[in-house]
Amino acid sequence: MAYSDRELIARLIKCEAGGEGDNGMKGVATVIMNRVRVPYGEYQRIGQGDPRKVIYQQGQFDCVRSVLGGVANPQTIWANPPDQIHYDIADWALAGNRLFTIGNSLWYFNPFNPNCPTNFPYNGTGIFQVRVVQHCFYNPTELYAQT
Repeated sequence: MAYSDRELIARLIKCEAGGEGDNGMKGVATVIMNRVRVPYGEYQRIGQGDPRKVIYQQGQFDCVRSVLGGVANPQTIWANPPDQIHYDIADWALAGNRLFTIGNSLWYFNPFNPNCPTNFPYNGTGIFQVRVVQHCFYNPTELYAQT
């Protein structure tokens, strides 16, 4: 049986930011839903407003990859069932809420150091917005609209 959108989002929240508290998890949920709702660019063209297409778009979320760097990925959405808090945050995001500090961010990543690079992805389509716990969040630049 296929997972519902709610289940997929809850699993991705747990896998991507489960140890980062409510704000860290809400930040990830905000990016997922920003990608679902963005009215232009790559995520609109590929995702078409469908959370499943956004989540399963190739190369977007490490937790949806069964192999990373040629090695089996032990931390996937399939191996880590969500807890109630992850469902609650998925419901919060699906209801249209977003973490205001994240803005319109379409990307996040953990740089594993105290500084966030100015641009991410490195093709210049995102510019630093804010850091929440371990993740840096990036809003789209004008260049993103051309993707």
